[in-house]
Amino acid sequence: MNKLKLNFWGAAGQVTGSKFLLETDTEKVLIDCGIFQGLKTVRQLNWSEWPIAPATIDAVLLTHGHLDHVGMLPCLVRDGFRGPVFGTPPTLEIARIVLEDSAKIHEEEAKRASEEGYSRHKNPLPLYTTSDVQASLQRFHPLETSTWKTFGSLQFRFRKVGHILGATFIEMDAGGKRFVFSGDVGRPADALLEDPERPESADVLILESTYGNKLHPDEDTEEILARIIRETIRESGTCIIPSFAVERLQTLMYLIWRLIRKNRIPPLQVYIDSPMGHNVLKLFEKYPDWHRLQSGEFKTITAAMNIVSHYGETWEAVDDSRPKVVVAGSGMLSGGRVLTYLSKYLQRSATRVILVGFQAEGTRGRNLQEGAHELKIFGKYVPVAARIHLLETLSAHADQGELLWWTALLERPPKQIFLVHGEPTATEALRIKLKMERNWNSSIPELFQTVTILP
Repeated sequence: MNKLKLNFWGAAGQVTGSKFLLETDTEKVLIDCGIFQGLKTVRQLNWSEWPIAPATIDAVLLTHGHLDHVGMLPCLVRDGFRGPVFGTPPTLEIARIVLEDSAKIHEEEAKRASEEGYSRHKNPLPLYTTSDVQASLQRFHPLETSTWKTFGSLQFRFRKVGHILGATFIEMDAGGKRFVFSGDVGRPADALLEDPERPESADVLILESTYGNKLHPDEDTEEILARIIRETIRESGTCIIPSFAVERLQTLMYLIWRLIRKNRIPPLQVYIDSPMGHNVLKLFEKYPDWHRLQSGEFKTITAAMNIVSHYGETWEAVDDSRPKVVVAGSGMLSGGRVLTYLSKYLQRSATRVILVGFQAEGTRGRNLQEGAHELKIFGKYVPVAARIHLLETLSAHADQGELLWWTALLERPPKQIFLVHGEPTATEALRIKLKMERNWNSSIPELFQTVTILP
């Protein structure tokens, strides 16, 4: 019988950097290849050597296209990986968009740090380049959902899990065991996406726990959003919504469009400053089977917004003195166009900032959420006078109750459960809940821990 080992290279004891290496006697398969985000000590892990040589890894399977699940692929390929990268068609297209954008940001930040002298390195380098990204794209192999794929001694398939366009959980049969890698579990009744499918069996369950200690509030999302925007208009201010470019941005466009159409907010200038997000919007047209929206709504929604394409247009939006809403990347304020707006508007009391997704520890978004009085942006400290709002109902992650719902169809308790992709308090809370409600025992792996799968 195969000896099976599971290596936790990321998203262990923290949310970002998802990477799980499954080893059999004959294969090494990496589930996700995400980048570490947040605290500087965590981000520095991106520059570390791989625990094993990338050339010895046979394949990569992607649950979805978010940066914390795909962001290190260019480094993996640059450092020797030559196998296939499997994912659903929309996942691979989103990964391409995300990686190309990420490389540009890395290159721009390295250039700015060099020119303005705020890096401690004499010649700051990007983590990876656009050339590295292009090389990684050559490894992409799209697979449809629900169909089993044989790879060596393994079989696996992707199944829809909500969260973002193309996102899946992975069922894998190896060494006589059924592994289930949850990826990021979406929410039932999402505004744009279908409800997640759910696994029916698992010997080994690798389960995310981002909101393992919380229940999302039962709030009227549209009313809260409308109230904040109306307040912004009354004060002739600017409402800035940092957004993840994939799915959250499209949801925000949809909701703001609905509010205007239903006269719940007056018509106003709405700037969508995320070229990557605009590219993802096109994928909603290309993959209608992955979401709830009707054909033709995309063009109507886009026509009602100011789509910012070039950086020069960003400054035109900044200089627009009219009340306005700005939706811009990135969602955790770790980079991107939103920083330009915040550098100019954060110190104004008429500004509103709405946080709509999970904010990892150490990110600017988390600092704002926790009441920071200043933020460091482009090497300078900017005072915070803006009012900060947290809209948890727009989270793309299942909460504790929804994670219990997602695992409720399992016909028997998994023999081994590993809780990942969560901060320690969230992961521990979910561990206790699973024990109390289901009498399921689960483990919380440490970063870079290797575990042997039980017979």
